[in-house]
Amino acid sequence: MFNALVIEKDEQGYRSGVQSVDESRLPEGDVTVNVLYSTLNYKDALAVTGSGPVVRSFPMVPGIDTVGIVESSDSDRFKPGDTVLLNGWGVGETHWGGLAQKARFSSKWLISLPAGITPLQSMAIGTAGYTAMLCVMALQKHGVTPDHGEILVTGAAGGVGSVAIGILAKLGYTVVGSTGRPEQADYLKQLGCTDVIDRNTLSEPGRALAKERWAGAVDTVGSHTLANVCAATKYRGVVTACGLAQGMDFPATVAPFILRGVTLVGIDSVQCPVADRLVAWERLANDFDLSKLDQISTDVIGLEEAIQKSQDLLSGKVRGRVVVDVNR
Repeated sequence: MFNALVIEKDEQGYRSGVQSVDESRLPEGDVTVNVLYSTLNYKDALAVTGSGPVVRSFPMVPGIDTVGIVESSDSDRFKPGDTVLLNGWGVGETHWGGLAQKARFSSKWLISLPAGITPLQSMAIGTAGYTAMLCVMALQKHGVTPDHGEILVTGAAGGVGSVAIGILAKLGYTVVGSTGRPEQADYLKQLGCTDVIDRNTLSEPGRALAKERWAGAVDTVGSHTLANVCAATKYRGVVTACGLAQGMDFPATVAPFILRGVTLVGIDSVQCPVADRLVAWERLANDFDLSKLDQISTDVIGLEEAIQKSQDLLSGKVRGRVVVDVNR
């Protein structure tokens, strides 16, 4: 038996709670993992609270991030005692995830924990930080260098935004953060922002083209914010899009793309190939100041606390990352 946060939906309604679960209920997979830590991401919070159609089958254990020790393995890639890491692949949506003391996964979804990163640090980084690195890698792949000018990070005080700022600053970029929480300005400047702007300057309907400012951007917000970011991006600048905190819509015109040659790059962390994941995590170990995780990861909580913390996250009351110690 092991403890797990379980989401159920039946004639009694939608509900989440910590249960004692028999190991025989674990889903199919060739690697069984004793989980050390998981996290709460925006998607997890939607799943736990039922605020969005994230969960595809019930009952479901949420938790799109997992780090733990291999208990048993039918795969040649991993052996008992290995420390493994998982981000995405539909866990917490269609396959039981990491908010439990035990999990069973396909070995195809797992990578070994990179040297130089502890299990706790890996979850303080989590899908959010790994996504941030994919965004930075895309900016660099498309030729955006520090001398090109300012890089905008929207949703700056969130998990993706916080790590993106830290990475970009360490790499020498000039970073501007956009946030709806002005009280977090000092925090964002400590991470590496040279300036912080109010998200309201970007969140309303804007012009097809605005004054050129951004050499590149990491957008976690979508909707009018993404449209306005593209409209103010410099000639041949690059915008990476990885989130939808404001909405899934994109009320823009083609003007930035056909008149300024702006590139809009979609970032997917869920189905990202293993080879790219390995590069991203190796770079996180080297191109990100891990000491900043003490600022970014504001909470380490237990399973029982995850439900209320999910509500807080959706209400905008959580800064940075939340790590869940599933054994606490």
